[in-house]
Amino acid sequence: MTHRQGLFGAGRSALTLLTALGTLAGAALVGAAPAGAGQTRTRIAEGVGYQEFDIPAAKGPAHAHVLTVDLRNPRVRVDLLYPGAVAARATVSALADATGAVAGVNGDFFNITEAQHPGVEATGASVGPAIARGHTLKAAVPDGQRFGPALPPGTSTEDVIGVGVDRRVRIGALALDGSVRTPQGRLPLGGLNQYALPVGSVGAFTSDWGSASRVRATCGTDTERAAPCSTDTHEVTVRGGRVVSAAARPGSGPVAAGTTVLVGREAGAQQLRKLSAGEAVTVRHRLVASPSRIPFRFALGGYPVLRYGRPLPGLDDTTSAVRTAVGVADGGRRLLLLALDGAPEYRSGLTIAEVARVLRELGAVHGCSLDGGGSSTLVTREPGATAVAVRNNPSGGVERRVPNGIGIFSRP
Repeated sequence: MTHRQGLFGAGRSALTLLTALGTLAGAALVGAAPAGAGQTRTRIAEGVGYQEFDIPAAKGPAHAHVLTVDLRNPRVRVDLLYPGAVAARATVSALADATGAVAGVNGDFFNITEAQHPGVEATGASVGPAIARGHTLKAAVPDGQRFGPALPPGTSTEDVIGVGVDRRVRIGALALDGSVRTPQGRLPLGGLNQYALPVGSVGAFTSDWGSASRVRATCGTDTERAAPCSTDTHEVTVRGGRVVSAAARPGSGPVAAGTTVLVGREAGAQQLRKLSAGEAVTVRHRLVASPSRIPFRFALGGYPVLRYGRPLPGLDDTTSAVRTAVGVADGGRRLLLLALDGAPEYRSGLTIAEVARVLRELGAVHGCSLDGGGSSTLVTREPGATAVAVRNNPSGGVERRVPNGIGIFSRP
C-alpha cells in the first residue's frame, strides 16, 4: 500500500465531500474519506460500500478500512456474528462465511486470558451485553472485571451499539432485570451468561453459554479483576422449574435446553444452599434498554467515544494501537464500521481520542470503539465470491478468534 493524503489535512468539510462523492450506482452512499484523500471505493453489495485510506496520526500514519451500511435499504440488515455460544470463539471470516454475511468486523472486548488465576480457564466470553436476532444471549460483567482500556467517565460495561426493531442504529445501555423465585422468597439475579458475577450475587447460565467452566464467574471482585477466586460458592441446576442437583463448586460442560444453572458466590451462595432437590424455582430475566425504550434486535458491548458529535471527556490521547470502531450517522440510518490495518508500517495505529476524531470526520454523530490490537479484522465478500476475504492485515499476522462481531447482510 502507498501512503495517501491525510484525513485531517483536507480543506473541505465532510458534508462538502459527501455531496461531491454522491452515490455509487445502485449502492449506499460511500462518503467516508474527506476531500483530497486518495482512496479505493468499492460496492460490496446493495446498500454496502467499502473504502480505504491513510490517516496521519501522532505516532505515524494509520491505514483505515471502512464499511458504509445504508439501513434505509430494505435489503440490508445488521446482526450479531457469534459461534453459537457465548463462551466460544471463531475468526470473523469463519463467522461471516457460516452465516452468509457480505461483510463484517470483530466485536466486543473479551475474557482472553486468566494469568492472574492459575488453573482457571479463560472463557472467551465477551464483556458487554449481547443480543442476536432479537434473542438475549448475555448481560454485562461488573465494570472492574472488563478487559480493555479504562472506561471514560460516565460510561459502563452496559453500554452497547446495536440496531433496534425500528432498523435504526443507536448507542445505548442494556441493564439486566431478573430474579430467582424460591420457596424462601425472591432473589435478585446478578448475572446472565457472564464470565464474572458481582460479589455476593446469583447468576444464571443457560444453553446459550456453551461448555466452558463456570468457575471464572466467581473470580475477582467488582473493582479488581485479578482478585482471588471466591472460596464461598454454590451451584444449583434447575430443570422443568425444579431443583435437580447441587454442587459446592461451579461446574463445566454444556447446559441442556430448558435447563438453568444458578451459580452463587458469597451471600448468593448462602441463599442457594437453602434449596433442596425437588423444590420449585422460577428464573426470570430480560435486558432493559436506555435511554430509548425501543428494543434492540441486535446489540453488543462497545466503548463509547463520541456522543452528539462530541468526543467524550477523558479519552486517552497517548496510547496508540490498532483499533476497530463503529459510528452512527444520518439519524441512525447509516452505519460506519472502521478497522485499522495491522501491517508493520501502520501498526502504531491511533489513540482512543484520535478514533473519536476520525469517526466524527467520517460523519458519525455517535461512536464506539470495539476490541482492537490482534482482534481488529474487517472482511468483505465480493459479488459472486463464495467466501469473504480479510481486507486489513491483522496485527498478529493471522486472524484472531473472537467471541462476536458485527455482520452485514444484503439480499440480492
